[in-house]
Amino acid sequence: MAEKHGNLSINSDNIFPIIKKWMYSDHDIFAREMISNGCDAITKLKKLEVIGDYQFPEDYKPEIDVIVNPEDKTLKFIDNGIGMTAQEVEEYITQIAFSGATEFLEKYKDKTDKDQIIGHFGMGFYSAFMVADDVHIDTLSCQPDSVPVHWECDGSTEYEMKDGTKDTVGTEITLFLNEDCLEFANEYRMREVLEKYCSFMPVEIFLSKADAPQEYETIDESDLREDDVVVEHVHEDAKTEERENEKGEKEVVEVSPAKEKVKINKRPVSISDIHPLWTKHPNECTDEEYKEFYRKVFNDYREPLFWIHLNMDYPFNLKGILYFPRINTEYDSIEGTIKLYNNQVFIADNIKEVIPEYLMLLKGVIDCPDFPLNVSRSALQNDGFVKKIAEYISKKVADKLSGMCKTDRENYEKYWDDINPFIKFGCIKDEKFSKKMFDYILYKNIDGKYLTLSDCIEENKKPEEADETAAETNETRESDDEAKDSSEKESPDEKESPDEKESPDENESSEEKESSDEKEEKEPDKTTVYYVTDEAQQSQYINMFREENKDAVILKHNIDSAFISHIERTNEEVKFQRIDADLTEEMKGDSANLAEETTALNDLFKKTLNKSNLEVKVENLKNQNISSMLTISEETRRMQEMMKMYGMAGADPSIVGGTENLVLNANHPLVKYLFEHADGEHASMICEQLYDLACLGNKQLAPDQMTKFINRSNEIMMLIAQ
Repeated sequence: MAEKHGNLSINSDNIFPIIKKWMYSDHDIFAREMISNGCDAITKLKKLEVIGDYQFPEDYKPEIDVIVNPEDKTLKFIDNGIGMTAQEVEEYITQIAFSGATEFLEKYKDKTDKDQIIGHFGMGFYSAFMVADDVHIDTLSCQPDSVPVHWECDGSTEYEMKDGTKDTVGTEITLFLNEDCLEFANEYRMREVLEKYCSFMPVEIFLSKADAPQEYETIDESDLREDDVVVEHVHEDAKTEERENEKGEKEVVEVSPAKEKVKINKRPVSISDIHPLWTKHPNECTDEEYKEFYRKVFNDYREPLFWIHLNMDYPFNLKGILYFPRINTEYDSIEGTIKLYNNQVFIADNIKEVIPEYLMLLKGVIDCPDFPLNVSRSALQNDGFVKKIAEYISKKVADKLSGMCKTDRENYEKYWDDINPFIKFGCIKDEKFSKKMFDYILYKNIDGKYLTLSDCIEENKKPEEADETAAETNETRESDDEAKDSSEKESPDEKESPDEKESPDENESSEEKESSDEKEEKEPDKTTVYYVTDEAQQSQYINMFREENKDAVILKHNIDSAFISHIERTNEEVKFQRIDADLTEEMKGDSANLAEETTALNDLFKKTLNKSNLEVKVENLKNQNISSMLTISEETRRMQEMMKMYGMAGADPSIVGGTENLVLNANHPLVKYLFEHADGEHASMICEQLYDLACLGNKQLAPDQMTKFINRSNEIMMLIAQ
């Protein structure tokens, strides 16, 4: 066959059903498309009025009316916007995917930009056929001497268009609902849909039921408006009560004055808030308005912790409000909701791609005109513009938190327990965020005080280190003073010339160089920051720390293990160690030779417990009430946690070279007794009990170990009772 080139042919008879059925995943979104088209029509008319091409009627009020009719199974969308001529209906309606918004903007781009055109939908109108078998359009253009147009289509590729009867400028779209979608003719269901998609449209939207009886309300005459329809005037007499005065006499007292009221037709209430809070400047918004907006949009009765108002014009246009919600329990959902809008038109309920992963707890709204209304999650995932928005949000959150820490430390500390897991996760995931937040990460110590990392380092410095630092400071000062004095005393004539100065010895220079190299190769001194993961279980260790005026911070969230590793990688000055990883020198008493006791008891415990990885140490502890303690090195414990993470919970810790260190207090009577009666009848029982008691302060006992511990405790009490 000879080579051939040509154009693909698309059969409209085949593609139209696809457009109707699969253009949108949610059928109720047709309401948004109809309302958005109406808003665009009104916006276009406003633009024409601004540039002088059209004059509003005296009583003009932009609005969209939605009328449900369950009896006729119809749904109407009526706007008082720009309207269409027969030619425009031909172009914008009958040519699928052709948008009048593009042509309009091009025509008037240099005239005004006060209001934004929402659209560019093109095919948005045809979403009506997802719920309707038949669609009618009645429209009248704002152009002088325009003829009203009636257009109708039954869902096929054929349509009918003729002169209409509409006598007011605007467009009326009637949907004759199919049997599967009659729910949208219900007033309450339609209200739900409109509140979902159209709560913040830039035009007032009113919903009503066809042929519904007129409703009334009574107001004070002083509150009467020009557009109110008065039914009757109502006079309310003053209300009086018989009361006893100071003299004990009864008299009639007026408790409520006479009022002049008016009965009027009930005022319609717009579904749409045309000036949502995010469109205002932050200085114009009160705390109560922010809270009320949060309750209204997210139906959350709990007040948010705090919020961030987004207002950016360059390099992209973005407005919004982000809330940090209050999470009361660990069982609460930590996934927030970010509502995405385009010029106040709802796009999606929770597009995660515009928010950094570590900020998924946030609730809020983002309004960005650069997002298309038919945005898809797959398109967002590879969109560089979306990544820039996520970076901007991350920066705004970091700025908000750091600013709060500097200027409102009290509230910052109050919120910290709720937000810290997410902030720490952010530091691990995002290097830029980590750098911004590094100095504003708080650590709560065992006394409930909040410290920064620099505070923790200072608190945990060894006494000799602090003394050395102070001594170095003093030496530097003295040296500077001596140099200053020498310089002042020495006259210019007495100073040695460069030629007269003794050249340094080569050997001396070499030694200095070697010393310098050694300093460079030597690892920097690290300050140990002690931490607690379980205040109840590790209470024994906490009490010992308090007795020695030592400090420790509480790190009990799941993210903390990864977070402290991140801190150690980024800060060479610090290392973290759990409070029960080892005994500090401050907790030990005199350094008596306990080698004999250690050897004897080590052999006894290993034999009794049959644990080859157990090392027994006998120490003189200052606290005589402590009999035994279990310590596991920080490295071993972290490796064990990693093993658990990867499903190796049952593995023997010895496979990673780790050992359990059982510390026995030589000052405790029970330990003394055990050493002196190693061959006694109850020596094995005491060994097992001391080991389990030490374990209880370090970790949870295994089920079989706990059972044995309880039975053994009962046995011991029986011995005491005999």
